[in-house]
Amino acid sequence: MNDPMALLSRHIDFTGIARAVDAKLGLGAKAKGGRPAWPAEGMMRVLLLQQLYKFFRRCAGGPVADRRSFMRFIGLENSGKVPDAKTTWVWRERLKERAAMGDSSAAIGGQLARAGDIAGGGQVIDASIVSAPIQRDTREENERLKQGEVPQDWSDARRTQKDVDARWTSRHGKSFYGDKPHANTNRRWGLVRVHEVSGANVHDSQHFEDLIEEANTARGIRADSAHAHKERDARLKAAGDRVDIHQQGVGGKSLSEARQRRNHRIAKDRAFVEHALARLAQQGGKCLRTMGLARAKGAIGLKVASHNLMRLARLQEAGAMPA
Repeated sequence: MNDPMALLSRHIDFTGIARAVDAKLGLGAKAKGGRPAWPAEGMMRVLLLQQLYKFFRRCAGGPVADRRSFMRFIGLENSGKVPDAKTTWVWRERLKERAAMGDSSAAIGGQLARAGDIAGGGQVIDASIVSAPIQRDTREENERLKQGEVPQDWSDARRTQKDVDARWTSRHGKSFYGDKPHANTNRRWGLVRVHEVSGANVHDSQHFEDLIEEANTARGIRADSAHAHKERDARLKAAGDRVDIHQQGVGGKSLSEARQRRNHRIAKDRAFVEHALARLAQQGGKCLRTMGLARAKGAIGLKVASHNLMRLARLQEAGAMPA
């Protein structure tokens, strides 16, 4: 039976991930008295379940308590209590405020390395747009927000409900409001090695060099036409990288047959990053219910982590990577 939770339990070292999060959050020794805190391993498993099964954040406890398989995965099979919505919210805030997602990602990266994930096969880079709640601001308020200022007449309660980091952009004739995740996917294994998050108005090419992973054993870098930049591409080629950027016709002229064949060859490799971005969308990644860039980074970081863990478990189950 294809049970994702059983698959993850067999192949993923959640104890190592929890240890890295514990060290970052400082949740070790506590003063005596009071209710014991939920263990980091169990909470990381709850956050992973939220991504895999798209639980709405305010009702996480209900779906978990309703399914015995969820309770068993978290380690609460014989318990009558589950973490409620407030508890999971507090954990997400802790991960955001103390930048603990980076430490958990490092722990996941170490697990990938021990499993034989040597970055190879080249790098595939792409970006996507995730929608955020549209803000109905006045023209004057929008101008101040674009300058990095918050209107002084906004109350504290109003500021908490305003996303001042998301931006408008246009793609294929349609307008979108939100953020933009940029991802570098390993061509060999389909794992997201590096990712960045920005406002939707940031051009895809702006984070191109930030996403390049020097440790990749292959020198090929593939991306779509939005990442084209003559000076940067020439600099990378001079450094020994092979930059394969999808080409488009210019001035209404169609591409030659040779260039169309080249695009077709590049597109087959670029599909690897599309699979990863589609997995993020499958986890509800096309619409974020968070406010602000910091929370958007945390939410997308959790989705990337869940994709990598699920991908690693499936590769090990198939025998493609050592368990």
